[in-house]
Amino acid sequence: MKTVITSENAPKPIGPYSHANMVPASGNMLFVSGQVAKDSKTGALILGDIKSETKKVMENVFAILSEVEMDFTHVVKTTIFMKDMTQFSEMNEVYGSFFSGNFPARETVQVVRLPLDVNVEISVIAVK
Repeated sequence: MKTVITSENAPKPIGPYSHANMVPASGNMLFVSGQVAKDSKTGALILGDIKSETKKVMENVFAILSEVEMDFTHVVKTTIFMKDMTQFSEMNEVYGSFFSGNFPARETVQVVRLPLDVNVEISVIAVK
């Protein structure tokens, strides 16, 4: 069983998927779909530089976590897709600023292309 989670403070999905799904088995597990740097109010992409793009992505993730009274302390796993791994250290600096120790497990992979031609996409799994 799952509960679909939607946030008005995160950009609308661009395809047939939900912002997140809550699975109550073994505690409440939240599976957040990959988020990109899109403004939830205007729908505009934030594509200035990798730092500002990563910041917006993490803010969008936080908006979805907040819908179920979670925050980054609940995140147990992240997956990061990047178009250019040479920007890893800049992305990592911003990404890391959203956590305060007890970091989640993570993988970061370089891909040829991402939806809407963004530079970074991040998904998370959180447990309450």
